[in-house]
Amino acid sequence: MVQFEQTFENFIMRHQENYNRSYHFLILMDAIITAATRIELYYRTGALKDNLGASGSTNVHGEKVLQMDEIAHNIVVHYLNSSERIIQAVSEESEEIITMNMDGGRYFIYFDPLDGSSNVAHGLPVGFMFGIAKRNFEGNIQGPEDFHLRAGNEFIASGMFVIPTGMFTLALRDAGCWRFHADETNTYVKPTRIILPKDTEKWELSFNSANTYTFGENVQEWIRENEKKFTFRYLGALAGDFHRLLSNGGMFMYPAILNHPDSKKNRPQGKLRLMYEANVVAMMCNEAGGAAVNEAGDSILDIKPETHHQRTTLYVGSKPMIEEITKILKK
Repeated sequence: MVQFEQTFENFIMRHQENYNRSYHFLILMDAIITAATRIELYYRTGALKDNLGASGSTNVHGEKVLQMDEIAHNIVVHYLNSSERIIQAVSEESEEIITMNMDGGRYFIYFDPLDGSSNVAHGLPVGFMFGIAKRNFEGNIQGPEDFHLRAGNEFIASGMFVIPTGMFTLALRDAGCWRFHADETNTYVKPTRIILPKDTEKWELSFNSANTYTFGENVQEWIRENEKKFTFRYLGALAGDFHRLLSNGGMFMYPAILNHPDSKKNRPQGKLRLMYEANVVAMMCNEAGGAAVNEAGDSILDIKPETHHQRTTLYVGSKPMIEEITKILKK
């Protein structure tokens, strides 16, 4: 018998209806999904079209920009702008905050258009990650906007596409973390609620083991005492590693780098970006029953951002593991 799966569009329309919310979010999500579909198309044809090499420029973080970084950024900006629902956007690939629809825009969005882009040339998974927050409202009327950078606990949604796997994960504030699969028509279907598994035998530990000797002594000690309890997995792209974590449980961590032989490579404030990486996975993990903290053991979602490209350390995953590492970090 033919089985018909619920589509993402139907799921999100019913969500808006159930929570008595507007259609504006539907239009924005349509733009985001269209952008993700276009990025995946360029990813799949990149070798044929010679789009996999370096662009010759560097981004605001001093990193070499690939052609696919620029393509993905331009795709996302185009569709966000055409939605007319964004007031301002922050992209990893843009030094400045991108202004869009100042008068009619209802949302702020923070995104990494191609997380783990160095994987592209090798055919490995990459991610398109985003977090969404509302502009100030007074009732249903747009109120005076102060343009402050939203903390993660102000996000109304966050999500990521793992490209080219055809999987999309979306967290909706106080409404769970959901995964969707692209079918043969490239339509996202089959909403499945994600709850981090409590079976510790499945839990995995994910971090860059090559950096272990650069971590703080307390973190190194925890690793020595605990790493044999877990399966080790590390892809080198936050979206891919976090995708596994949501399925199997455990912890992904990117601690502070404090003891590198080359002092210029130390990152006491961390490497990941708060607005469009750490907050995105922290919200998804929170809605799936997990938690996320920084090097001080403070909740990632409670950090008030000072700059739009602010960096942070990150420990994210199953709540018991995060509670355990938090005790170590706070010593």
